[in-house]
Parts: sequence; structure tokens; C-alpha cells
Amino acid sequence: MRRTGLSRRQVLRGIAGAAGLAAVSGCTREVPHGSAHAAAAPSALAGAVRAAEAARPTTGAVRTFSLVAQPAEVDLGGRIVSTWTYGGVLPGAPFRATAGDRVRIAVRNELPEPTSVHWHGLAIRNDMDGVPGLTTPEIGTGATSTYDFVVPDPGTHWFHPHHGLQLDRGLSAAFIIDDPGDPGDHDVEWVLLLDDWTDGVGRSPEQIYADLTGGTPTDGSAMRPDEADGMGGMAGMGHGGDAGMRGMADMSPDGDVTYPLYLINGRGPEAPEVLRARAGQRVRLRIVNAAADTIFTVALGGHRLTITHTDGFPVAPVTTSAVRIGMGERYDAVVTLEDGVFPLVAAPSGKQGTARALVTTGAGTPPPTSQLPPELSSRPLTAELLSATEDAALPAGDPDTELDLILAGTMHPYVWTINGTTYDRSAPLMIRPGQAGRIRIRNHSMMSHPVHLHGHTVQLGPAGGTGPRKDTLLMPPMGGADVALIADNPGRWMVHCHNAYHAEAGMMTRLDYQL
Repeated sequence: MRRTGLSRRQVLRGIAGAAGLAAVSGCTREVPHGSAHAAAAPSALAGAVRAAEAARPTTGAVRTFSLVAQPAEVDLGGRIVSTWTYGGVLPGAPFRATAGDRVRIAVRNELPEPTSVHWHGLAIRNDMDGVPGLTTPEIGTGATSTYDFVVPDPGTHWFHPHHGLQLDRGLSAAFIIDDPGDPGDHDVEWVLLLDDWTDGVGRSPEQIYADLTGGTPTDGSAMRPDEADGMGGMAGMGHGGDAGMRGMADMSPDGDVTYPLYLINGRGPEAPEVLRARAGQRVRLRIVNAAADTIFTVALGGHRLTITHTDGFPVAPVTTSAVRIGMGERYDAVVTLEDGVFPLVAAPSGKQGTARALVTTGAGTPPPTSQLPPELSSRPLTAELLSATEDAALPAGDPDTELDLILAGTMHPYVWTINGTTYDRSAPLMIRPGQAGRIRIRNHSMMSHPVHLHGHTVQLGPAGGTGPRKDTLLMPPMGGADVALIADNPGRWMVHCHNAYHAEAGMMTRLDYQL
């Protein structure tokens, strides 16, 4: 059930059928009591969402999960901190299902403020996507909501809140969707969540954001970046103060915030998680960058990684010493282990410190924490160096519509925009069901931005070409890319930078279906 390899005509026929079902669905909408179905949406669109869900292939299996968002004390490796978690552990326990399963997830909110859950990378029904005010109601303190959807695509995915700066706490976990057609040619599997950490050991996310903005409004009334400077966002690129912001001396295009700690699976580098296997075993790594503001370069000392998937989709295998992973991105890799003890290191781009785990297959002494594997000195692999497998490519064809996504912003004032405006003033990108689209992404700023599209994946380059399929694409400063998508999942979808602070400062817009 990896990918069906449908032709574009088959895709369009299926969407036309879904639109037809929507047309006869009437103007009523099912809103189960206490369910996450209750998001307001135009009735015709709600009908199209239901029709698309009904048309998804299913295994017939139903899997039930429960999730509690709650305050807890966690051990970061010798440091006990109070934070917000899923189920009292860091990271949250992973969910696992098979592509085509129906999942029902009861989410209980025991936090002191409302929350939500977004199922990152899963192209599910729109009213389950977990964006308050757009797709799914927020979950109030003390309330329980149930998410109910079919998981369409296998791969390494994850979930997190889509609510303010809650992402920069401990609210994240992996969501692994198995492919029944996967040969499973590995002996061991490790899921690795990378994170930058401040809660309980540094300033709170809200304090950091207040210092970044300096009291500047974020409702769109601040000076627009093109009014602040004529240099594509270069004005005010320095960061002031000692409140967690980066200083002029070590200014980087890869993040705005210095963190006291970087984690792999909730553990700091001084007391890392130990991953055990036998020499000669073949290990599958599922790597998730769950950080709020940090791009990581990942390497395993003494080994080379063979990259097999990005954002859940298979690619032609490429062997590399290191891989660069933006916020929200995922990469799968396989590696055959040597004998000994080896550091697995995630180096934060443009920042000091490391996240670290230890891989052990036998006797040996762990290297010092300060010792970096030489593999990190090589050029890391990035998405544009990957090629989609034939069954992962979108159906070939010319685009029916072209859309522009222009990223811009400044540090002073701290305002980040898409197409010249902050989210509250943005005009949605519009597409019709079944259309093949081309999105022209251009980064007019001097910062990197991981652009995440909800409810869809895109193909880098033309549809049917060799570019990889992804839902999160790391755009370099002053860079650009054209990506292809098929409008096969009706709804109103968020498009945003996955730097939590950039999104909070306005770098979001929508992709809306026009029925």
C-alpha cells in the first residue's frame, strides 16, 4: 500500500466524484458532541471533506489511542524540570498504525490553557487537522476531544500542538505509519526526536518571544518588512540583549534563539540515551526534528548513513556522512553497525552545543561529550540532492494553476510575512478540487525557513519529475524552489514557517479549496 501510482486522469476523476458527493450532501453537517468535528466550515466544503474521507482506501481496522496533555516533572539527564508533556513523559510515547487504518484518539487537556493537536505530515481529513480557528476547535482546560480519521500514507510522522508557543515545551511525539508492503530489511528500529530546550532551564518561550518582539505588535499593524528596509529583510538582523536571543557576535541565518540545552529523545548530552544493538545489525533510524527554532545536522561517528525516506516518502537511497534537518522535517536512514561505542550527534546549525545519544554494540569507552564526529565536517545532505522513487512521484502533467509564496521579514521590528502580510491580513492561496498546482516559493529574507503545508505533500520541481515528495521544505536565505501539488484533499489548510517564533510573528497563510 505504498503508493498507487495513479495517473493524473484517475486522480482528477476521483476528486470530481468527491465534489459530486459534496454537492448532494446538503447544507447540514454532523457535529458529534465533544468531538473535534465541531470546526466551523462552509457546508459545501464540509460535505467535500466527508466525501473525500469516505473515498479513502481502508484496512477495516480501527485503532484507539488516548493522549493526555499535562504538566509534569521530567528528567533531562540529571536535570529535573517542570514542563508540559504528553502522558507525563518526554518525548511522548509514539503512536503506531498501518496505512489505511482508522484511528480514534481521545485527547484530554489537563494544561492550564487551551491546546490542540496537529498530526504533522498526515494528509488526513481537514476537520481533524488540529488548527484552532481554522479546522478544529481548541480543547479547553479540563475538556476531552476525540480525533477520528483514516491514516492515508505510511512513513515517519509526528504530532504537536498548533497553539501559540506550546511547541517549544515538551508536547511532541512520533506517529509511525507502517507500510504493509515494506520488506522491513532491518534488524532494529530507533525513533529519534531532536529538540531545542529552554523550559525550566532558561527563559520561558513567552519571555523569549516578548524579548524578540520588544513590545512590537504582531497583529499586522507593525511596519511591513518592505517598508523597514529595501534589502530583502536585512535591516535589523542583529539580536539584542541576553534574553535568549542571538547576539551580533554569533549571528546566524538558521535561528533566532540560543538554547541552554539540546536533546535527543528527551536527554541532554551529559547523560544521553544509550541505543544498544549488535555489531553487524542493520538499523533503521527515523529522525524527527521537533525543535522550535533549530536546524540540526546529524551524524553517527564511524559510520555513513543511507537515506531512504524524507517526510515519509521513499527516495532513491543515497549514502552520506551527515544530513541537515529543518524544523518539522523527517528523514529515515539505514546503517550497518560497527563494533564499539559511537556518538550519534545532532549539531545545532549556527549555535553552540550539541544533542547527543550513544550507540553501543560492544566494549568501548564513550568519547568525551566535547568530541564531535569527523562526519560532521563534511557537507551534509539536503533535500534537493534526493530523488523520488517512481511510485512516490506525483502524476506527471502541466499545472492548471500557479501560486506564489513569498517569504520575508525583519528582526527589528520582529515581523515575518508571507506574500507581504502577517497571517491576520493574509489572502488565502486558492485552488479548485482536482487541479494540479505549482507553488513558486521565494525566500526574500536572510533567514532560513522550513515551509510546512498541511494536508498535502508536494514534489520538489515538476510533477512526475525526480524531485522528492515532502510536506516540509527548508528554504535557504534568498533561495527559491518551485513545487508541484495535486488538490486531492479538500479543505482550508494552513501553510506556514515551522520556526515557532516566525509563525507566531505572522509567517502563516492558507491554502483554500474553491468549490
